[in-house]
Amino acid sequence: MGRKILTVDDSKTIRLIVAKAFKTFDCEILEGSNGVEGLAVATREKPDVIILDFTMPIMDGYEMLSKLKADPDLKSIPVIMLTAEAGREQVLKIAKLGVRDYLIKPFKEDMIIERVSRVIELKPRGEAVAKAKNYDDVIQILVVDDKPAIVDQIRAGLADTKWKVEGVSAPGQAVDHCSSSSPDLIMVSLTLPENGGYTLFQMLRGSAKTKSVPVFGLTVKTDTDQQTRAQQSGFTGVLTKPIDFDELKTRVCRSLNLDTSLRYFATRDGALVMTLPVDFSQSVANEVGMHLRNKVNAAVDAGLDKMVIDLSQLKKADITLIKVGLNAIQLCHELSLKYSMIGSEAVCLECKNYEETKDWRLFTSYQDAMAQLGVKLAAAA
Repeated sequence: MGRKILTVDDSKTIRLIVAKAFKTFDCEILEGSNGVEGLAVATREKPDVIILDFTMPIMDGYEMLSKLKADPDLKSIPVIMLTAEAGREQVLKIAKLGVRDYLIKPFKEDMIIERVSRVIELKPRGEAVAKAKNYDDVIQILVVDDKPAIVDQIRAGLADTKWKVEGVSAPGQAVDHCSSSSPDLIMVSLTLPENGGYTLFQMLRGSAKTKSVPVFGLTVKTDTDQQTRAQQSGFTGVLTKPIDFDELKTRVCRSLNLDTSLRYFATRDGALVMTLPVDFSQSVANEVGMHLRNKVNAAVDAGLDKMVIDLSQLKKADITLIKVGLNAIQLCHELSLKYSMIGSEAVCLECKNYEETKDWRLFTSYQDAMAQLGVKLAAAA
């Protein structure tokens, strides 16, 4: 649920400015044109913060603030007072009533955002949706590097995903980019001229819009000093060049809390199909293991009673693969699922050499594996 911000001001222009300032944040803007209306809205809505004008007709800011602080249900709501230059001294005098902060008119949008972000956490609009994204959803990644080849390399390395990679070469361009769009993740070269990578990082963390966005530093593997400095500076992590794209995908998924299960599990032809990718590794095995029980339980809950274990993309059978296969088979036994397995030619041959896998019956086609489960499919064209 988004934050509620109540702006109480007799100037419609000021209320519009406040509403416009927070339009990119996950906030609901409430309004009152005087203290009476503001108090009524505050009582009804219990906002997270109130931006209160000092001088208003009917009931001014001082009286409304006094009534707020006298009400046990409202007294804890933080208040930021707005005043003209001439009213600065008055605001300071009533600070003892509990004003959290104040702002002199006229003010810019970024000033009111900065004041409010001191009091409550502001999240970009849509962030909650982003956290629920899957691996196969569109993810916006901004790369800040003065070497265009690196940007091209990252874009090519992630080409098998739906992730969109935008590249800029300087910190100023990155700030402009972030003001007009909301990247899900940012990668910054730690070797930008004039300490630019670290300066940009501080600017990103100082902005309410990007302070929660994961930021990775980019540097070469042998530059351990930069890696240490970046970690001490608070970067989300450090990616080393040359970039390991399997590792990069894993770290992006973890940073954004993406559901990666769709990379490996699908429901097809009335069966749960677990497919291990060609880039199978220990980290992939860990991800599959993390999702395995939940996916099998969900399949059974949905009424499925069949599972296909697809190893046909793998080029070899090793102990990591064997463990994953044995875990999947054990779960099928526990939940009384019928299962069948598909393997590449190399996996079929190598599995015969291990005691744990010598009895695995591996088919070489999906159609044959499904037929073994009693499902007849048309042969592949």
